[in-house]
Amino acid sequence: MRPLLRLAGSALYFGAIPINKSLMSEHLKGLIITALGVLMIVPDSLFVRLIMADPATITFWRAAVAGTLILAGCFVVQGLSGFRAVARTGRPGLLYTLLMATTAPGFVMAISLTSVANVVFIFASIPIFAAIFSRIFLGEPFSRRTVLTMAAVLPGLAIIAYGSHESEIASWQGDLIALAVSASFAAALTTARKMRATSMIPAIPVSYLLSALIMLIWATPGQAMPSQWPLVLGHGTFIALSTCLLTLGPRYLSSAEVSLLILLESVLAPLLVWAVIGEDPGVWALFGGALVIGALVVSNMVALRRRRVRTSPRPPEVSAPR
Repeated sequence: MRPLLRLAGSALYFGAIPINKSLMSEHLKGLIITALGVLMIVPDSLFVRLIMADPATITFWRAAVAGTLILAGCFVVQGLSGFRAVARTGRPGLLYTLLMATTAPGFVMAISLTSVANVVFIFASIPIFAAIFSRIFLGEPFSRRTVLTMAAVLPGLAIIAYGSHESEIASWQGDLIALAVSASFAAALTTARKMRATSMIPAIPVSYLLSALIMLIWATPGQAMPSQWPLVLGHGTFIALSTCLLTLGPRYLSSAEVSLLILLESVLAPLLVWAVIGEDPGVWALFGGALVIGALVVSNMVALRRRRVRTSPRPPEVSAPR
């Protein structure tokens, strides 16, 4: 367990290491950290499929292992100061913690009821929910790009839901839970934006451990441990590392770049599950998912291009000869 704790602590600390700019730019550093975080979260749904236990038990061990590792990393890096800072945020910090606590059981339940492809494609809509909540609670106006993206994403989600009736491994109940988890996660992100001056990393292990404690009411921990301990510990470790890396990496990137990298999970996770256990996502899920991901890719590429145009240095003015 000690190597795992050191690994989690290293992931939390890596973002603060002063790296020689000649060796690695801040932008490249952000790309590497964020890409590694995305790759770490890709096997999440596969672990849920491979662990032979009920959803409550899988959620318990997933949250307990990941929460313990991240908690240890936070203590190593920040001590109690980070937790005190989160506690001082009051109700917004509590709301963020509770919202994050709902995502862990919701994710596992969604995977248990519908296809992996449906879940990750629906999760790709999180930026849309975040834009809606930012408009309602933060007063941020919709841009034309956001409206056009919504107009393309919503039909994609409808196609995925329609395809659930045609697939043996998908169901509208699981799709609905995935949609609720997307909304909860987006609400948590919106809440965190109101507390930009405070790092909310210490709230994440608290939310995971709270989720594990609640799931213990229905879980049967002995169903998965010790017989499946490599899968259980591997699952929690991947989640802990991805959480730390995806919290650190975006500090060095634009939101458009982060969104594009995170979309890799929506592409790679169904392919991984398809390759390992032969779970065919179905034509409707692929079509709807392609529409959702395509719309978000185009939207973020446009945002990235506009950002580069705004930040590109202007050529020096040349004065006319006198």
